[in-house]
Amino acid sequence: MKHPQPLVPAQFLRRDNRFRATVLVEGREAWAHVPNSGRLDDLFAPGRPVYVHPVAKPARKTPYDLKLVQMPEALVSIDARLPNAIFAEAVAAHQLPEFSCDTIQPEVPFGDSRLDFRLQGPDGVCWVETKSVTWVERGTAYFPDVPTQRGSRHLQELMKILSRSERAAVVFIIQREDAFQFSPAVSIDPHFAQTLKEVAEAGVDVLAYVCRVTMEEITLAHPVPLRFA
Repeated sequence: MKHPQPLVPAQFLRRDNRFRATVLVEGREAWAHVPNSGRLDDLFAPGRPVYVHPVAKPARKTPYDLKLVQMPEALVSIDARLPNAIFAEAVAAHQLPEFSCDTIQPEVPFGDSRLDFRLQGPDGVCWVETKSVTWVERGTAYFPDVPTQRGSRHLQELMKILSRSERAAVVFIIQREDAFQFSPAVSIDPHFAQTLKEVAEAGVDVLAYVCRVTMEEITLAHPVPLRFA
């Protein structure tokens, strides 16, 4: 998936609230929209190099979108809106043998939720929920970095799907390339971690992929194994 261009180099200064940060662009302070409600504490440090995209909307108070963070180990995409598009692009290009399908329906209601995808193919129906991951420590990617009741509810909906003899999967899209395994963040949300383990044992497919992130695009690279505490 291509990044919007141009991407402008900047320095991160501070996070003002969940969706706004102050950055230094060409020697001047400016506001940038943060398209991610997570804590991002491991990424957002004063003086850290980041890349922003100018947004030509006069009514907006934030003239930039914050897109990438340059960590010592990797370039990280922080846009939590991207995993659905990244996953759909990979499926359409037949890059994921785990998800062979003829049709892809996004944002399909099920129960009390709206799940990200309903795939239909030769092997039947598969419902998929994707999650955006940016937090990596010592090679392990973690999700979530804030408690998520919504995330646990989605997992429970996926488990209900199994009773209909349909496949269900949750896919963690790690928006960086320096992780070699994935684990639920027990210290942040023990309920989500326990629910993920339960749905995996019940038959929901739990998959995690790292992404290759460059200045031009972000694409799925390869799967990484799961580790349950």
